[in-house]
Amino acid sequence: MTSATHPHPGSIERELALDIASLLCSRLCHDMLSPVGALANGLELLADEKDPEMRQRCLELLDQSARISADKLKFFRLAFGAAGGFGDWVPVGEPRALVDALVGNNGRITAHWQFSGESLPKLAVKVLLNLALIGIEALVRGGNLELAAEPLHRDGGQVIEIVVRASGPRIAFDAAVGRALEGAGVPGELSSRTAPAAMIHQLAKACGGQLQYALAEDSLVLGAVLPVG
Repeated sequence: MTSATHPHPGSIERELALDIASLLCSRLCHDMLSPVGALANGLELLADEKDPEMRQRCLELLDQSARISADKLKFFRLAFGAAGGFGDWVPVGEPRALVDALVGNNGRITAHWQFSGESLPKLAVKVLLNLALIGIEALVRGGNLELAAEPLHRDGGQVIEIVVRASGPRIAFDAAVGRALEGAGVPGELSSRTAPAAMIHQLAKACGGQLQYALAEDSLVLGAVLPVG
């Protein structure tokens, strides 16, 4: 008789990390396809266009697409990547500028900020940006995005508490994203849409932190509590 073999927990974690990484790459490519495609189309139109007014319009569209592409790449670099250009702490102005750029390109969302302190741990910034991304995607008809981060003392240690609240006339929130935030996703449910939530769940879990969310008809509240140090 042969005994059944079971995957080692460490191998399961590594496989999950690889799946999340590949899906984040897919998500990045998907989100960059539209502005980069617009750049390519604009260059083709510019090459054939002779009318000065239309050429100026093409140049304006190219400038807009280039700006959107750069804004998204800067955002994803810090939200998904290692962000090697930063130390362990990141000035709060950096995530604020990244989110403000995405919100500005959307045109239907207004961001409101409340930060305590001048910098945040890099992990907290990564979690904040991904929660902001989920909040932005939930506001399909526009609305308000409120973002707050505050250091607190709890149980003899310091934590960073993060809150992102999306409110508007319609909230679109995939339940699978909520399950990924809680680490309760069903097998086979991981996708490029849920990968950011799964990633920050793993990061919060590794440091002893916690994520949570609350959904109402006109609002979505996303939160995190992350130990410092």
